[in-house]
Amino acid sequence: MIISASYRTDIPAFHARWFMKRLEAGYCEVRNPYGGKALRVSLLPGEVDGIAFWTRNMAPLLPSLEAVRAQFPFTVSFTATNYPRVLEAATVPAERAVAQMRELAARFGTRAVVWRYDPIVATSLTDAAWHRVNFATLARSLRGVADEVVVSFMQPYRKSARNLDIAAREHSFIWRDPADDEKRALLRDLCGIAGEQGMALTLCAQPNLLIDGVSAAHCIDVARLSDVAGRDIVAREKGNRDGCACAQSRDIGAYDSCAQGCTYCYAVTSPQAAQKKIAALDANAAMLG
Repeated sequence: MIISASYRTDIPAFHARWFMKRLEAGYCEVRNPYGGKALRVSLLPGEVDGIAFWTRNMAPLLPSLEAVRAQFPFTVSFTATNYPRVLEAATVPAERAVAQMRELAARFGTRAVVWRYDPIVATSLTDAAWHRVNFATLARSLRGVADEVVVSFMQPYRKSARNLDIAAREHSFIWRDPADDEKRALLRDLCGIAGEQGMALTLCAQPNLLIDGVSAAHCIDVARLSDVAGRDIVAREKGNRDGCACAQSRDIGAYDSCAQGCTYCYAVTSPQAAQKKIAALDANAAMLG
């Protein structure tokens, strides 16, 4: 089994101590978000094939990664978007994110690192022209660090739309969900920019937008994890939602437990709810929530 840590929250940024304690214990528990039942998940080396980390800030976990690697191969999907603070209130500055990715690549190899420019959010502050310039700047800084950049366009889920509406009123901007033709046009440009910097551009779980040169992302990528491990890892494709091409995994995170302050996030009801939950978490508990 591949462990996903985690698309529901940022475990490296906010729960690194809890994660390392769970590795020491050899298991954790996860609450089913639909039924509420707690499930036990093994974290033993003989039962875990590898770990897929998702983060915007690896710094709290960086000192422990050698210990993690001694037990499990891992990949890091590292999101760096450099959006205005009204959209991302508490993410690390882009230059720090880039420095962390450079360190990860130097220590564990470029196959261990995937850059995510995700999601692409269309607002009056971040229009298509802005994204082209911003993406190009980040791509140049990550040349030789990552060989793949994963993108997707924000899906206006109920939480995302509500929180964006609140932020738009407070900070006087407009957000929208562009037409598919607009999205494809931007994808073509970003694909060209990525290619110039030695990166493949892949698209996460939006097959209706795929164009020549852009393939479907495998965010939990068994081929990449096999390369990192130096051995074949076998896992069937079993996406988390329609259009998802991820390998089968078990996510060990919990919703409403990330305080990055991204107004467009589908996994957080509100920044206040997330901060309250994080404050109440016990690092010795078997589950995050």
